[in-house]
Order: sequence, then structure tokens, then C-alpha cells
Amino acid sequence: MSTPQDQALHYPLGDQLPSPGQTLDLAPGVRWVRMGLPFALDHVNLWLLRDRIDGVDGWTAVDTGIANDATRAAWEQLFREGLDGLPLLRLVVTHMHPDHIGLAQWLTARWNCRLWISATDYHAACTGSRSVTGHGGAAAAEFFGRHGLSDPEALEKVRQRGGYYASMVPEVPTQFARLLDGQRLRIGEHDWHCIAGHGHAPEHISLHCPALGVLISGDMLLPRISTNVSVLDQEPEANPLPLYLDSLERLAVLPAETLVLPSHGKPFVGIGPRVAQLREHHEKRLQEVLQACAAQPLHAAGLLPVLFRRPLDLHQTTFAMGEAIAHLHALWQEGRLQRLAGPDGVWRFAPP
Repeated sequence: MSTPQDQALHYPLGDQLPSPGQTLDLAPGVRWVRMGLPFALDHVNLWLLRDRIDGVDGWTAVDTGIANDATRAAWEQLFREGLDGLPLLRLVVTHMHPDHIGLAQWLTARWNCRLWISATDYHAACTGSRSVTGHGGAAAAEFFGRHGLSDPEALEKVRQRGGYYASMVPEVPTQFARLLDGQRLRIGEHDWHCIAGHGHAPEHISLHCPALGVLISGDMLLPRISTNVSVLDQEPEANPLPLYLDSLERLAVLPAETLVLPSHGKPFVGIGPRVAQLREHHEKRLQEVLQACAAQPLHAAGLLPVLFRRPLDLHQTTFAMGEAIAHLHALWQEGRLQRLAGPDGVWRFAPP
């Protein structure tokens, strides 16, 4: 169903989607792939870019899907039917979240090719695949508890998810090529400009090709949903929301006719309107948080019904907690709220 928000954007392909294990051509040498996810957000978009390295013709893949049998099977079908008989020459990963890097080791080993990613996200992925910190386990449960999550069953499930990240990213390649903000990456006949973004992941890399008029936005710019911006237990006083909003402005200056290829949802045109929508969305959420905390000091868990007006499963609750904390921290570190430690050890926020 079309919404007023949708009507501000243009979807050049309408309702077309690539079939499982198949590709859809978007621009010369640019193909769209769609992989399933076992969550409420049930898919991730991947991209194939025609390439030539050291005189060999082939493809660069952008992102991988999570490590599971269904995604591997879909890739196997692509190898047979979607690459025109050509090899995978390079893997570019936008950031370290499992749906983007989960099969990086499997793909690079299979094709003897290199992973390209920002150094920060590479090392974050290595840490996540080898430990429990920041992605579940006792530290995450304690962190959410300090922010008011008190349901024993939910906290126990968080504790039991110590290997959650590693279950979707069991291994990361031992070598990589570093992507940097402002770098020009030659892929086939075109230069792709790297644009670093922050707030959603440590050092997310979007790719803009001026010659094709295409932006691979990754998770930084999505057409229908707002990108998750969270505080995790690894960096408990982090303030990611201003970083994310500042990063959006770096995308907003791209040409208005740019075709945006998001990691979730459909390709669209309308960078400016979408950035404006997202800024308005977060400003509205900040005002709601201020009003709720003015009525009584609140912790992050107490804000979940204010910010998310729908039932949440455990997977969604962990994201929602991180996002609620991010909005509280933005107001706290700006001086519009103060943080108070209660006798129960829980952080609550109230006007100064």
C-alpha cells in the first residue's frame, strides 16, 4: 500500500523484484540480487557489478547475506545462472552486520578473491565472530538491565544469545583490502566513490558512481523504514544519532536524479525527500522522548511503548532498546536531559 511518504519517492522498477537465485538488471553492468532473512525484515539486497581485474573479466559482489544453507544455495544458483559464466573477482562489504558480511569467508575462499571493507568494520566483524561482546550474552543483558529491561525471560534469552553474531558470521577472512572515505574504487569501466557513514555501523561505506548515476546506499538510506541507530554495551556512553544524521547530509548533496540502491526495500529516486523524511522522523522521536521524560523520569525500556507502537519479538526488542538509548543519549549529551542513577542501579532520564 502506498503511503504519503512513499509518494514523495519514485520507484523506477515499480513492483519488480528479482526472483530467488536470479538477478535483475538496473543499469549497465549493475545487477540486483535479493536474499532471504529469517527475521521480520525478511530480505537483504545485494548487488553485482561488472568488473575486470588484471585482464580477467568477472564480477564484484556487494554484500553477502547471512551464513546459512538457504543463502548458500541461492548463491550456488547465481553462480550457475546469474554470472554469465564469469567468476567473482572481488567482494565489497558495506559494513559488519551479519546480513552484509555473513558469507564473506565462504565467498572469498570459493573464488580466491579479496574482501574490501573499511578497517573499522573489518575489525568489528572479527571481534563479533570470535566473542560474545556487544551482540548478546551476559554483558548485553546487564547493559539492557541498567536501562530498565526487567523481564526475566527476555533477559535470560539475551544471556543465551552469546554466540548470536557468530552463528550468522562464523568466520571472517584473515585478509582484506581497506576502503576509506573519499577513495575512488575502479570497478570495470567506472569509478565508484566511497562515502563513509556513521551511527548505524562503525564505518559504513556507501558507493556512488557519478557516471551511472547510482548510489549503493547500504543501510544508511532506506526507502520505507528508518535505519537502526543503537547504543551497544561495548560503547555504553556512545552518541550515534547525531553521527547518523550528519552522515545523511553527505548523501543529500548527491544529484537529485540518483538511483538509490538500498539494502532493504526497492531501488528509488528521491535522496533529498528521503533524507528530509528521516530527519523529521528522528526529530519527532526526540520530541516524544522529551515530553515523556518531562512527565516522569524514564529509562529506555519505559520508552519502548512511546517509540514503538507495535508488539516486539526479542530480536526487535534488542534493536528497539538500542535505539531508545540512542535517542536518550542524544538529548542527554546535548544537555536537554540529565541522566540519573536510581537506587535500583537503573539509568533514568529527566529534564535538568
